[in-house]
This record gives sequence, structure tokens and C-alpha cells, in this order.
Amino acid sequence: MTLTLAKPHRVRSSDDLADLWELAERLQGRPLPNVRLTEWQFEEEFRDIKAEWVDGEVIIMAPVSGEHSDINIWLLRLFSQIVEDGDLGLVRGPEFPARFSSIRRWRSPDIMFIGKSKFSKLHPTHLDGAPDLVVEIISPDSGARDWRDKYSDYQTTGVREYWIIDPLSKRVDAYALGRSRRYSQIPPDDGGRIHSRVFKGLYINPQWLWRSPLPKLTAVLKELKLR
Repeated sequence: MTLTLAKPHRVRSSDDLADLWELAERLQGRPLPNVRLTEWQFEEEFRDIKAEWVDGEVIIMAPVSGEHSDINIWLLRLFSQIVEDGDLGLVRGPEFPARFSSIRRWRSPDIMFIGKSKFSKLHPTHLDGAPDLVVEIISPDSGARDWRDKYSDYQTTGVREYWIIDPLSKRVDAYALGRSRRYSQIPPDDGGRIHSRVFKGLYINPQWLWRSPLPKLTAVLKELKLR
């Protein structure tokens, strides 16, 4: 199957979406062929689906697995509850991109936390600048982007904390931005838990994420002593 967009093309129907998802699975993270858009054409024409813009090229995210989706939703609920209880800012999911103008990128993290100090950078359809924390959950087609390309992008643009979750290898790595403006890995404690430096009191036990079903949020919040 080949999909060619000779000029900006708004994704309007379920058939359009199905075609793009099929092509995304074939491309395995490579940009759409024969497509060059300005960032504002991208923002207008591809706002309906999860996609990223990299210096004129468009990368469509392939559909995720059920496990990926479950972990994403669970973490979104956990982070949202912590942020709401502490009146810390807001949390957004993969449908809400971040624009990094200095490096000509639009990225769509699985989760991002935006502190209240950055509310001036919020627009109705995107964040203009670096969120405080980003979580990416690796899919079969996203490993290289998440570990290499996005790591570099988030470090360069000043994302304070970057978590990478790999359900396939059951691995969680978290990185914090230091004074040198470089990432260093956040080491787990003796119990294997990873403590956030952005969210005071929050840690993640990676074993939580591999359970089926995932733990009850009330139990996790009680363990964290945040409830």
C-alpha cells in the first residue's frame, strides 16, 4: 500500500485513519513518504491523530497494544490525581503535543506534566515549549525514537524529567536534568523504586506496571502516603 499526500490533507474519515495506521505499521517509525509540511500545516492537517513533526517530515504513530494503552491510562490517572490533590498544574495525554520551536519539532508524549509556572505557554491545541516531565511508553516501532531521538530532544529543550517505560523488556528508566543541562539516570532505591524529582513524594515501583490487572489506584496512593 502507498499513500501519497501531494499537498496538505486533513484526515477526515475513518477510512483515512485506517489507511494511515496501516501505513504507519509498515513504515515502523519512518516519516510519511512524499510529504513535506510546515509546522502550521501539520498542526492543522494532522491534529486528529497522534503524529509528530520533525523538521518538515511527518511521523504517524502506529496503534498501540492493549498493555501499552492500559499502562498509559493507569499512569495518567495516577499523575492526574496527584496533580489535582496538590494543585500542581495539569497532566496531558498523547493527544496533546508539545512544540519545540528551537529544534523544529512537534512531539506527542504519552504523558506530560505541565507545572503552573508554564501555563502561559499553553495553547488550545498544544504546549509551546518544554513540559516539566515526560513519559514515553515504548512500542515495537518507537524504541529508537524514544531512547535516542526523543532523549536528545527533551534534554536539549529542558524537559526536567524523562521516563522511558518498556513493557516488552519490563524496564523503567528515569532521567533528571542536572545543572549541566544534561540528563543523568535516577537510580532506583534498595527496593527497586524510582523516585521522581519533579513530584515530591512520588515513586514508581516498576513491578506495579507489569501486573494484570494493574493495582488499584487507591492502594498505590495509600502506599505513597498521598491519600
